[in-house]
Amino acid sequence: MLRKIFSFDLIYFFTVVLLLAFGTIALWSVFSYGEGSDNTIFVKHLTYVGVGFVVFILFGVIDYSILRSYSTFLYFVSIALLIITVLFGTTLRGTSGWLNLGFTYIQPVEIIKIFMIIFLAHFISKKRGELGEITTIIASFILTSIMAVFVLLQPDFGSAIVLYGIWFWMIFVSGIKKRFLLSFVVLGCVLSFIAWQVFAPYQRARIINFIHPELDPQGTGYNVLQSIITVGNGGMFGQGFGYGSQSQLNFLPEKHTDFIFATIVESVGFMGTIVLFGLFFTLFFRFYFIAGQARDAFGYFVVVGVMALFFIHFTINVGMNIGVMPVTGIPLPLISYGGSSLLSVLIACGIVMSVYLRREVTMKNYIESY
Repeated sequence: MLRKIFSFDLIYFFTVVLLLAFGTIALWSVFSYGEGSDNTIFVKHLTYVGVGFVVFILFGVIDYSILRSYSTFLYFVSIALLIITVLFGTTLRGTSGWLNLGFTYIQPVEIIKIFMIIFLAHFISKKRGELGEITTIIASFILTSIMAVFVLLQPDFGSAIVLYGIWFWMIFVSGIKKRFLLSFVVLGCVLSFIAWQVFAPYQRARIINFIHPELDPQGTGYNVLQSIITVGNGGMFGQGFGYGSQSQLNFLPEKHTDFIFATIVESVGFMGTIVLFGLFFTLFFRFYFIAGQARDAFGYFVVVGVMALFFIHFTINVGMNIGVMPVTGIPLPLISYGGSSLLSVLIACGIVMSVYLRREVTMKNYIESY
């Protein structure tokens, strides 16, 4: 086990660690200073980081190919969890997507995103040769949609977008013909129109206020406007951790979850944000590099799915913090507070590390890795 740990991709490993550190420092400043500071929440976050880091190591050491055998089982577990959540979920922050375990709340959809990646990786890599391209695409879309429907019933529009985004990304890299891709883009537009008809009023308000937040600055547009103000307050070098007026005086809502990016920008400014972006882009590059070295199609699609998960979360979260995307409640990976999200993405990071450890090593990629 120790030999495997010492064989980890060090660039990838330390990028994950630095992002965790970035988020932890930001949350420490939020909960240790200003109005309503609460060290209890910060201690919970440290617990999540500690447990998540252990999980990251464990999944990195375990052979990822074992997951292939459980992919169908994980799919049905996901459906069962979603049904239980719809029927018995606790409503928090506008969605009933939480299960109360007594000592804490969990959000099943976060781990279900990982389960879906594993399932689709096996399904696409196996069935595209057996069923043909079109049948595999349609079947995988239907299976993804079943999960997405239960997510929308919570209602959690943001996570449904992530599920479809992961599916689209994995199908796209599977070699789909352009005419098929165009057909699904058209289908996506039709489904978007249908989705608008079934959106809850608060979800429609989020989209309307994404376009015109000034229409209701004290109501539904408040979050977006305050986030934009917070980002602008960071300036070139930031106010320093614990000194941002917007985040410390509680003008910024959900400053530790949905709007953690705005909190960070206010603290570290434009220059610090470049560092944060650099870490994420390094992470994306290592995902791309590891996917190219995967020893089989299953490992390749798993890494591609995880990369899609991170990229979609990153894009949506940053976008809604600067007012160019609707507020959908999507956390910033490895940064935002939340046990379910943090543990899930660290499991995903561990699986990617496992793919790297069992990669196909050629002289070319050996040289490129150094």
